[in-house]
Amino acid sequence: MHLAYLAALIVSLFCMTLLDRRFTLFFWRDWRRATIVMAIGIVFFVIWDFAGISLDIFYRGNSPWMTGIEIAPEMPIEELFFLALLCYVTMVAYGGFDALLRRYSTPRASGLSKPARTVSKPGMDSAR
Repeated sequence: MHLAYLAALIVSLFCMTLLDRRFTLFFWRDWRRATIVMAIGIVFFVIWDFAGISLDIFYRGNSPWMTGIEIAPEMPIEELFFLALLCYVTMVAYGGFDALLRRYSTPRASGLSKPARTVSKPGMDSAR
């Protein structure tokens, strides 16, 4: 049995965890909420996979890079790690974009955030 694909998924999850920790994007922002969101996402996609398998849309391909361990018919163990990675990448990306939007949409202290003054020109009175 080869572990290359499973190892790549685990390394990818570890790297996402490092990014999350460094920039406080998901689990390090609120671990309780993150755990709930991850669980819901993984359960949703597992149900999606089982629906696809039962409709003969999804099937396990033969690959020398996979372990060959199935948790259910046509459902390799690597699928759970892939689904976890999919959900984690999505939430870290969301947290990153959210942080960027908050950073660049916050008014700056340089005076640029002051409201523009309305300037009226003499003779342009609209109340005539």
